[in-house]
Amino acid sequence: MGLFDNIANMANAAGNAIQNTGAQQTSKTVIFQEMPETLEQMQALPEASLRDPLDVAALTVAALCVYPFNKDESIRMLNFLKGPQPLSPMEISFIRDRFMDSDYVPRSYLNGATPQNNYMPQRPYSVTVYETPHSRDNFNEGYLTIYITSGGADNPRYVRLRTKPSTGEWFLWEQFLLVGIRVPDAQNPWA
Repeated sequence: MGLFDNIANMANAAGNAIQNTGAQQTSKTVIFQEMPETLEQMQALPEASLRDPLDVAALTVAALCVYPFNKDESIRMLNFLKGPQPLSPMEISFIRDRFMDSDYVPRSYLNGATPQNNYMPQRPYSVTVYETPHSRDNFNEGYLTIYITSGGADNPRYVRLRTKPSTGEWFLWEQFLLVGIRVPDAQNPWA
C-alpha cells in the first residue's frame, strides 16, 4: 500500500494545470514510483547520492510528505538530508507546528496536486524542481536556492542547499515549504 492510499474522499484530478515557473536555468522532474516511507527506502533511491542539488530538493518534499504518517521517520529522513548539521530542536518544533492544522501542504508540491482534487498527487508521484536566475546568488559561498511550485500557491517556494566541498555532496540547509496555501476544496466552505 502506498503512502497516500489511505487519504479518504479524494476527488479525481480536475486536469493538468500548466504552471508558469518563470525564467529557468535548470529544471528536473524527479519521479517516485512509490514515495519512500522510511529512511532506508529513501537511501535506496538513486537520488539519495546527494550529488545533485535538484535531487536533494525533491527528496526534501518526499521526507515532508511522510510526516503526517510517521513523524519520527520523517525527521530521520530530513536529518539524512541535513547531513553534518541535523535539525535543531527549534526546526523540529516549527515542523510540528506546521502540521497541527493540516497535512496537505507537502503534497501540494507533487505534480497534479491541487485544491480541486484535495491535493491528491498523480501517480507515479513526481516533483519538478528548478533554478531561477537568482538561485546561484550565493553559490560562491556554497549555497544554492532551488524552487518548487505548489499547486495551492501563486508563487513558488524554495529550499536552500549547502554543499560540502570535501565530498561534493549537497545538503538541505533550510526549507521554506511549510507555509500556508489554499485549503483543499473539501475543506473550503466557499468552494
